[in-house]
Amino acid sequence: MVHADLLVGTATSDDAGVFRLAPDLALVQTVDFFSPIVDDPFVFGAIAAANALSDVYAMGGVPRTALNIACFPPKDVPIEVLGDILRGGAAKASEAGVVVLGGHTVADEEIKFGMAVTGLVHPDRILRNVGARPGDVLVLTKPLGTGIVTTAAKRGAAAAAEEAAAIASMTALNAAAARALDGFEIHACTDVTGFGLLGHAYEMACGSGVRVVLEAARLPLLPGLARLVAGGFLTGGCRRTQEWLAGAVGIGAAVPADVREAAWDPQTSGGLLVALPAAAAPRLVGALHAAGIAAATAIGMTERRDGGAWIVLV
Repeated sequence: MVHADLLVGTATSDDAGVFRLAPDLALVQTVDFFSPIVDDPFVFGAIAAANALSDVYAMGGVPRTALNIACFPPKDVPIEVLGDILRGGAAKASEAGVVVLGGHTVADEEIKFGMAVTGLVHPDRILRNVGARPGDVLVLTKPLGTGIVTTAAKRGAAAAAEEAAAIASMTALNAAAARALDGFEIHACTDVTGFGLLGHAYEMACGSGVRVVLEAARLPLLPGLARLVAGGFLTGGCRRTQEWLAGAVGIGAAVPADVREAAWDPQTSGGLLVALPAAAAPRLVGALHAAGIAAATAIGMTERRDGGAWIVLV
């Protein structure tokens, strides 16, 4: 749809839509929901809420309201489970300063939960997943591997500390990371979720007309990933992304298996991936660390592309 006030639509697969209300005010709107990835219903609700809220932060906006979206079996599962899920989502929304206005629940054989989130942004300060320039540095704010760890946890193979680290990462809001971007010249930003680091980096690279070069040794990984990858605890989403990006991604033969799989791994409530001028990158990483985001690191850069792969992992 074309509309004079539609500032961001679906053309570049951005994280949310943006609609201008006034010269200095625009709405950021997004929706996301999925089936449980952890056993604890309260924690699942919190993760799903953090994941949905992340899209607004990735656009440079501030989330303000949310509507719950829930699917729940009418039989076999105690209704208290749904209550716990909703409480987890509400707690995370409250932490973000977001008001949950209500929502909608439908009967379904599989539990699902998420939120439709509305935020606010100044039209001149929208962040997009396109706009990266040759010579930019890429900064990632959370470790990779949530899909691998949660897959292993479902099969009883993840250590308690490994699962706890993944949950801590998934429940952490990207609010502090988004605030740390204020005052920096950000050329592009997205959050790393279901398409994994390589999938979302591809969208940034392709939409910006640049090649992304990632340094394997610099990718932050969740604890225990090498052991879990060796055990074969990989997701179906990982394989689907590989098929989608066949020919668009080049991976060096020396890249370790755990790093390679972590780069493909679908993330839930992952970190922000930010492209900015190289000279400012150390200051941004420092600001992120000062904000308590210890995993934040520069993971690569962009360069001119004259054919060949869009993404290179070396």
